[in-house]
Amino acid sequence: MNKKITGCIVTYNNIATIDNALGSLLRCTEVPFQLYVVDNGSTDGTVEHIEKNYPEVTLVKSGGNIGFGAGHNFIIDRLDSDYHAIINPDIVVRDDVIAKLAAFLDNNGDIGMASPEIRFPDGRLQILGKKNPCPAYLVASRMRSDKPGKLLREYAMLDCDLSRPVDIENATGCFMFIRTALFKEIGGFDKRYFMYFEDSDLSREVNKRCRTVYYPGATVYHEWGRESKKNFKLALIQINSMLSYFKKWGLK
Repeated sequence: MNKKITGCIVTYNNIATIDNALGSLLRCTEVPFQLYVVDNGSTDGTVEHIEKNYPEVTLVKSGGNIGFGAGHNFIIDRLDSDYHAIINPDIVVRDDVIAKLAAFLDNNGDIGMASPEIRFPDGRLQILGKKNPCPAYLVASRMRSDKPGKLLREYAMLDCDLSRPVDIENATGCFMFIRTALFKEIGGFDKRYFMYFEDSDLSREVNKRCRTVYYPGATVYHEWGRESKKNFKLALIQINSMLSYFKKWGLK
């Protein structure tokens, strides 16, 4: 493979998870891969830890907590790659996911962005929305129980054959693999979202131009703390982002 591949992780006080993320990516990725970390003003030693232990990573300081999307956009002008991975700091890989996703896009020129299979660290499949968000889907997701109801099953496309690639409307932002030229054409993440819903927005922008596809041939493992259910401030940020999303795209 002669394609250039970059990736970016945005950190904000992620000292507890960053070793697993960076260590697994650097250990498992065998294709040429330039990994950026954009730090949004961490005060827990994240920056110093990366500087000391990961010299192969390009660390960039944004100067403050500018948010998830803006953090990823911070290095967009530096990207000279063919493919770009958007990665959460609580992601772990166990094989060369980067190479698998790059090969998938190599073989499918009409696909602009791929979303891998996402599992909990213990191997359970994460039930994540694959259709565009709407109020009913979001309520079903918020009120989820151990047994997904009809709306959540529909939102996560659980009744589709997810053992093969399938077109989706909505890719989760914990791990997105996109053609760099397309990411730049769109202008990166929409600046109206500080955090939350920027991934759904980007997915819709991609789908206006080409395809977004769920690809189960690559698997990543995600801690998924669902912090907005525990933190009132984050819940308010999520609500604000939701309102911005529906104002832009409507309720369907």
